[in-house]
Amino acid sequence: MISFYPGPSRVYDDIPKYVKEAHASGILSMNHRSPEFMTLMKRTVTLLRQKLRIPKDYTILFTSSATECWEVVTQSWITNKSFHLYNGAFGQKWYEYTNKLKPGATALPFGRETTLNPGQALFEGSENVICITQNETSNGTQVSNEIIRSIRTGSSQHLIAVDVTSSLAGIKLDFTAADIWLASVQKCFGLPAGLGIMICSPAAITRARAINNRQFYNSAAVMADMMLKWQTSCTPNVLGIYLLMRVMEKVKPIGSIHKITETRYRDWINIVGKQSKLRHLIRNEAVRSLTVLPLEADEKTIRKVKNSAKANGFLLGDGYGDLKPTTLRIANFPAITDREVKALMKFLRKH
Repeated sequence: MISFYPGPSRVYDDIPKYVKEAHASGILSMNHRSPEFMTLMKRTVTLLRQKLRIPKDYTILFTSSATECWEVVTQSWITNKSFHLYNGAFGQKWYEYTNKLKPGATALPFGRETTLNPGQALFEGSENVICITQNETSNGTQVSNEIIRSIRTGSSQHLIAVDVTSSLAGIKLDFTAADIWLASVQKCFGLPAGLGIMICSPAAITRARAINNRQFYNSAAVMADMMLKWQTSCTPNVLGIYLLMRVMEKVKPIGSIHKITETRYRDWINIVGKQSKLRHLIRNEAVRSLTVLPLEADEKTIRKVKNSAKANGFLLGDGYGDLKPTTLRIANFPAITDREVKALMKFLRKH
């Protein structure tokens, strides 16, 4: 079965080999305070910087998931208010999760066909946090680098946190446009779930240390201090970090990956445009995600396509939330091979 599910999604073919290597070399029982682990951590962070073009002065932290990253942002950086820009289910979940912990959260929803206009959003006060879901996995939309930069330009007194769970390592991102980038690895990284990543600007680290909230399981100030020694604040997913390192050693730089993602996206749009019953959920091309392709039809057609695809060896993603009965989602992630993409495209043309 070839998985086109948008997370957890297909992992790279070499993952089983890397796991065996980790077992044979003792990685699975490695002490996370040992020199060997610190070497592993330094190598992984260095590769992430190189392959994803992360600025040298940004700090990389590890958690267990993107959801935990939401909690770290809430506990470590939000002292008063947070503003949540979202147009889908995962952005709304981030808002709701934050609001349970810090009732000062403000929801700023917008339509999924809407091109976000930074000038229309008013972020009051100072030293608050603006939260943006850059790639909304539930409906296949995205907020561009340019719009995030514009928000930063008009709101320099606030920190900006961006959820890039279904786009990090799949497209080029302008990390200088925001302060906290968060994701997990089970999508564009082509890895098993169980590892989260936070990429933090100098301003974010300075703010975390000034707030100095160290009472939680993973407080950003503590995590940043430990990373100065290439360590973590608690026992990490050592295997996950090792697998991330091995994948980063092999993958192309993000510029090349972005071109592949973009080319495949255009091919998908061409295929979908020729379908008589399936159509792209999002009409506004300016806000379409490059990594998650949502297709819309009546319930009967969606059910028939998904079942037929599964019978032919393709696992397509369900629609999410209210969209589940009338949509399906196709992952456009780097770990999916050209051969597999062409096979699914052939199936869709035929059926």
